[in-house]
Amino acid sequence: MTTANRISGTLRFPRARLLGVRVASLPAVSGSSDQEQFEDVYGGVGGRAPKERLPEHEADPRVAFSLVHDELMLDGVSRMNLATFCTTWAEPEVHRLLDEALDRNIVDKDEYPQTAELERRCVRMVADLWHAPFSDEPTGTSTTGSSEAAMLGGLAAKWRWRKRLEDAGRPASQPNLVCGPVQVCWEKFARYFDVEKREAPMRGGQFVMSPEEAVSRCDENTIAVIVTFGQTFTGLYEDVGEIARALDDLQERTGLDVPIHVDAASGGFLAPFAAPELAWDFRLPRVRSINASGHKMGLAPLGCGWALWREKSDLPEELVFNVNYLGGDYPTFNLNFSRPAGPVIAQYYDFVRLGREGYRRVQHACYETARYLAGELARTGLFDVIFDGDPSRGICAVCWRLRTDAGAGFNLFDLADRLRTQGWLVPAYALPAGCEDVVVQRILVRHGVSRDLAELLVVDLRRSLELLDSHPPSRSLSAREAGGFNHDASPASR
Repeated sequence: MTTANRISGTLRFPRARLLGVRVASLPAVSGSSDQEQFEDVYGGVGGRAPKERLPEHEADPRVAFSLVHDELMLDGVSRMNLATFCTTWAEPEVHRLLDEALDRNIVDKDEYPQTAELERRCVRMVADLWHAPFSDEPTGTSTTGSSEAAMLGGLAAKWRWRKRLEDAGRPASQPNLVCGPVQVCWEKFARYFDVEKREAPMRGGQFVMSPEEAVSRCDENTIAVIVTFGQTFTGLYEDVGEIARALDDLQERTGLDVPIHVDAASGGFLAPFAAPELAWDFRLPRVRSINASGHKMGLAPLGCGWALWREKSDLPEELVFNVNYLGGDYPTFNLNFSRPAGPVIAQYYDFVRLGREGYRRVQHACYETARYLAGELARTGLFDVIFDGDPSRGICAVCWRLRTDAGAGFNLFDLADRLRTQGWLVPAYALPAGCEDVVVQRILVRHGVSRDLAELLVVDLRRSLELLDSHPPSRSLSAREAGGFNHDASPASR
């Protein structure tokens, strides 16, 4: 029995076993007899499920639900997906609150004033967590996730830069941002909002942007340096403090005043609890804005992010819209409009439920599990551990590569494929430009990835390594064949 069996009672492979009898005819509700209403959902033999055209008739809700539910089983067990940063486990109370909030639109502050108040409380709490200067009304907003929050931070930086140059009588037509290897949202930001991206590539054993590389790419058209506090590829933190000091020195020497935006998508809800001595946030005066995902290490369900600015003046008024909606007039600064209130309500629940002590316990447990996994990987003698889950250096993750002297008859794509047959998603991918010949694997240890679950993974890992050693592939898999991926992106057309 596979680990997927043990956890969920379902097999992911082969797919044909999951659906059993094909539920497809979706019998119409109208005119059904009492007997038909009590027939077994899988008792009938029908045609195919609709895939291209909207069905003509209504369907028995039990049949429709079973059809959709069964197809979703093909996605596997989300808690065994060790590639995702996002929340895959929540307490029953969170599910109840999400159900109660199903009909609430967070943009409608007038009709749902208490929901708006919960959002304001969250902004105040996050501002306090990130050491923003005290204010009765901190400048921040909830978002659909850290990508939207990052783009809001980038837009604010671009608007501030443009105004500064225009006030000085200089052209403001060629903005750029400086960053290290970043998540795809910054690729999108640069293209969508016409900003040149000056990326410091990985070099040799250096996987994050150094202060020297950041400074060397700055000029009077730099809207901000984007410092990644929890790199997607390896889990490592870029050194916000050292980069800030290097930019301070740059300003002293040249007069260039370049702000920092911290992309703390994952680290923003880890360092305050697991490494509080790290100064990465608004304790550094050069940090003008921060984004983070509530639905990653903030423990909220999917659909929750946060964007905060150091001071009100850091968010240009041109980006704030006063919207009159259903009788209310209020400011808004988001890229979209209607969205569900449930994730923000659940975030407030998490803050109330756990408090600082609870978050410390949860995040410390995740880091301990990451350190355990790093130790087990190193013990095989096959891997170089790039990041071992040290809370002072990165997020609760583990990243490794195959040792060149290991003499293994397989690659990491083969190993990822073997683990997938047991239900585990442990991605293998090549690093971005500068280290594109280096293939790594990475595990995210999230809330709900327990030590017991990690021990089950180690058992399956050893079994997979033994099988690959005794039956090495005649030809190793490529990234495309293994379904491997990375977190970079290239536009469909240039």
